[in-house]
Amino acid sequence: MATFISVPLKKSTEVDLVKPLTKFISATYSAAEDQGEYVRAAEELNKLRKSAVGRPLDKHESSLEVLLRYYDQLCVVEPKFPFSENQLCLTFTWKDAFDKGSLFGGSVKLALASLGYEKSCVLFNIGALASQIAYEQNFDNDEGLKTAAKYYQLASGAFSYIKDTVLSALNREPTMDISPDTVGTLSQIMLAQAQEVFFLKATSDKMKDAIIARLANQAADFYGDAFKQCQYKENLPKEVLPVLAAKHCIMQANAEYHQSMLAKQQKKFGEEIGRLQHATELVKTVASRYDEYINVKDLSDKISRALAAAKKDNDFIYHDRVPDLKDLEAIGKAALVKSTVIKVPISQKFTDLFEKMVPLAVQNSMTVYNSRKAEIVNRLIGQMREATNLSNGVLASLNLPAALEDLSGDSIPQSILEKSRAIIQQGGLQSIDQLIKDLPELLQRNREILDESVRILDEEEATDNELRNKFGQRWQRTASNDLYKPLRTEGGNLCKFLDQAVQADKVVKERYSTHRDMIALLCKPEAELNAAIPSANPAKTLQGSEVVSVLRALLANVNEVKMEREKLENDIKSAQFDMTSKFLTALAQDGAINEEAISVTELDNIYGGYTQKVQQSLKIQEEILGKIQNSHQEFSTMKQSNADANQREEMLKKLAAAHDSYVELSSNLKEGTKFYNELTEILLKFQNKCSDIVFARKTERDELLKDLQQNIARQPSAPSFPAVPAYQSTPSSTATPATATSSVPTPAPRTVFVQSKPQPPARPPPPAIQAQAANTSTPPASGAGPIPPATQPVSTPGATPSPAQGPPYPTYQGYPGCYPMPVAYNPYAYGQYNMPYMYQAPGQAPYPNVQQPQQPGYPYPQQPYYPQQ
Repeated sequence: MATFISVPLKKSTEVDLVKPLTKFISATYSAAEDQGEYVRAAEELNKLRKSAVGRPLDKHESSLEVLLRYYDQLCVVEPKFPFSENQLCLTFTWKDAFDKGSLFGGSVKLALASLGYEKSCVLFNIGALASQIAYEQNFDNDEGLKTAAKYYQLASGAFSYIKDTVLSALNREPTMDISPDTVGTLSQIMLAQAQEVFFLKATSDKMKDAIIARLANQAADFYGDAFKQCQYKENLPKEVLPVLAAKHCIMQANAEYHQSMLAKQQKKFGEEIGRLQHATELVKTVASRYDEYINVKDLSDKISRALAAAKKDNDFIYHDRVPDLKDLEAIGKAALVKSTVIKVPISQKFTDLFEKMVPLAVQNSMTVYNSRKAEIVNRLIGQMREATNLSNGVLASLNLPAALEDLSGDSIPQSILEKSRAIIQQGGLQSIDQLIKDLPELLQRNREILDESVRILDEEEATDNELRNKFGQRWQRTASNDLYKPLRTEGGNLCKFLDQAVQADKVVKERYSTHRDMIALLCKPEAELNAAIPSANPAKTLQGSEVVSVLRALLANVNEVKMEREKLENDIKSAQFDMTSKFLTALAQDGAINEEAISVTELDNIYGGYTQKVQQSLKIQEEILGKIQNSHQEFSTMKQSNADANQREEMLKKLAAAHDSYVELSSNLKEGTKFYNELTEILLKFQNKCSDIVFARKTERDELLKDLQQNIARQPSAPSFPAVPAYQSTPSSTATPATATSSVPTPAPRTVFVQSKPQPPARPPPPAIQAQAANTSTPPASGAGPIPPATQPVSTPGATPSPAQGPPYPTYQGYPGCYPMPVAYNPYAYGQYNMPYMYQAPGQAPYPNVQQPQQPGYPYPQQPYYPQQ
């Protein structure tokens, strides 16, 4: 009686997890130690998948443990990697567990780039393997019953979890085996079987009849619910429905039997008989309808003996009235089972392979935080550099400090000499020219990478649109136009960056052309530089004047402010704070991260003091520059002024401005080169991302095309045979009704399911051959032999033979209407008794000089068809 249902495993194709995960790790994590550890973890994950789904699994707890560990690892990895069609694309292919496939079409399978799909299929296999392990247990001992109940409840919980999550995990219609209706039914079946195991346990422990009856009635209720859900599930095996119906009746019969024992104990003998009669009817129903699946002879005999004894005692002793079935009190129910709640980790031996890797939510929060931090740092540093450039411009316009050093009017000021040496030391014009020369090459390289990335996206999208127009609704996958929107946006932003860089390069080149002559002059030797500067008459003796001392003191203050800014800039750049722990704590406490609130608070704490220092530095510089301008006005008044002096002062201003421009241009060009090189890395990552998703889409496209071709192959090429013309179905005037019906050709089915092997009729005796001259134009004599009405129409001497009445389409051997070619007479090959038998088709004229058989002929016996196992 203990017949249980187990679920087959789903099968998957091999998937390489190492390559895409390694690419993501290399692109995301810069530290070599972290990369090596994470790559090794990816390799272990790939091995774990092969062990879990890449080989046949034994029906043992160790195999189930491997599946549980793999499922737990998938759940833990999911928030740490961006698994999606347009980011980290991994395509998983799984076959339908209940689909056996066909000769030409293969089995139904689905390929999706979704980790949720992989999790659902693995969880399905967990439920299936748990049901198989429970099925293999020994139900004759307590340990086996406990183990079976445990795994049936685990299977029920796994199928129930899939029912609740599969649609949201896939965002499309799944295969029939993991559809919500199917897994909901499987969950109910497993729960019913777990309840039955508890009934068997209570029976073996000889518990009270009242408890056993309640357990059996609850099991019958569970089986009834499963039967109702299973009625319209055509994809489930054909034996499931009758087994569920039989189990429902059997559990109800057991409940009635044990409730009758309780009624007997309570001296309710009429109720005892009524319940036993109902139990007998239920068992008879099972025996008559479902005996092929479940044997209930032992239960039937036990109930029959109890009913016979109860009737005998009641008839002779108690004479208690037997109530009707509808008047019997309903039996109570006791549910001792429930679906196991799926909560990660399920495995007791699970260890996270990527334990040190932070979740993707934390990574994203760190990305946004770093962006906010970079914005603040760039703003503060930009303010200080802008103030420094302003200070340099003001001093250059005032010809300071060269004016204080050029009181003699015929020598090069010391500050100009230092600036000249600094330019020569940094490479002079050659370094600037080389940097400017490299820019177009870097730009062209980046343009080519970006254009190639966009090109492969365009090609794949065009192919997808073409196939979508060709197949219509059957092309069931995400449109490339929708899938590539994030990549298109990213590519557009990268293109904008390149355009902005081109404009910046243009500004730098224009500025370089403006100051190139003065920079070239600063690169010349000291003698040539001195000769190029106009000389002037000696100025008044101002060496000991107060205004000169004040200007030198103010210039020293300006240099001090600049040095403080350099130190402050280094401090701002090097400021660090461990935000990862902050975000992890927030994620653990709240289940989500309020990045904006946390980041703004921490950035204010870190850079609030630096902001105040920058503002104070700007204020001090403004005050110093104001004092310098006032003092310089007084200095200019005291200094003699003439045309030569003005020319000399103007030249010194240009040289000072050229030095400042050289420093700024050199810095800008180096930053531009660094920008292009860093942008190249970003573009290469973008190109790899595009290549990976296009490759995954091509793989998915090939799988989908293959499935469509298989579906087309499954469809019958000739769904219906053409109608037979009326002249073929009209019987001959001499044919009997029975033979007229048989003359219509009936196509042989492709697959014949034979209940019992038919015996072929006896082979007729060989025809007698008369020795007559061969004359193909002379018809046979009327006494040559009778022609069976079923095979030959009436033929009159001298008449033209009627045309063959075969089917209106091509025929094949063994099919009614197939006419073999006539065989020439060979006296050395065949004698009178070994002439091969030749089938005469309806409507075909007899061969000349051949004696017709004395009984209707039969075609060669058709070999029975045995379907492949």
